[in-house]
Amino acid sequence: MPFIRESIVTTSNEDGSAYIAPLGVIEQEPFLMIAPFVPSTTLENLRRHPFACISYVTDARIFAGCVTRRRRDWPVVPAERVTGWRLAAALAHAEVEVARVIEDPQRPRFLCRELHEATHAPFRGMNRAQAAVVEGAILVSRLHMLPADKIDREMAWLAIAVEKTAGEAELEAWGWIREAVERFREERH
Repeated sequence: MPFIRESIVTTSNEDGSAYIAPLGVIEQEPFLMIAPFVPSTTLENLRRHPFACISYVTDARIFAGCVTRRRRDWPVVPAERVTGWRLAAALAHAEVEVARVIEDPQRPRFLCRELHEATHAPFRGMNRAQAAVVEGAILVSRLHMLPADKIDREMAWLAIAVEKTAGEAELEAWGWIREAVERFREERH
C-alpha cells in the first residue's frame, strides 16, 4: 500500500513565478511520485521544467484556499538547490527533480528524485480540524466525480472534528470548503 503525504507542491510557471497546488505525494522508494490530473498547470509545468518543491505545512487554509480558488497567493521563498520556490510557511520541504515519467491518460506519474530536504520549524502536531479541512479539500477536488449523498455524509462527518477542535484558521478554511460545495451544487442545478 502506498504511503501518501498530503503536501503542497510548488512548480514554476513559464514566467518563472510559483504555481502552488495541494497534492498527495506518494512515497515509492526510492522516489517521491507526483501524479497530477490531466489537464493541470502542475502537469504542464513539470513537463516544461522538471523540478518541484514539496512543502509540508499545517496551515489548512493553504489546502482549502487552493482547491476552492479563494486564495492561491501564499508567500513563497526561493528554493535552495533547484530553480523554483517553496512555501514560506513550510515546516519542512523537499526539492525534487523528475527522474522518469509514467504516462497515463488521466494521471501521469512523475517519479522524482529528492535532491535536497530541509526543516524550517518544529512540527507540534495537528488538531483534528486541520486534518478534516485537508480531507474536505480533497473532497472538493473530487466533487465532479462523487455522488451527492457521499459528499453530504463526508461533510457531516468532517464537520464534527471542525466543530470540536478548530481554531480561527481552520474555521476560515472550513467556511471556504462549505462555500465551494454549495457553489458546485448551485452551478449544477
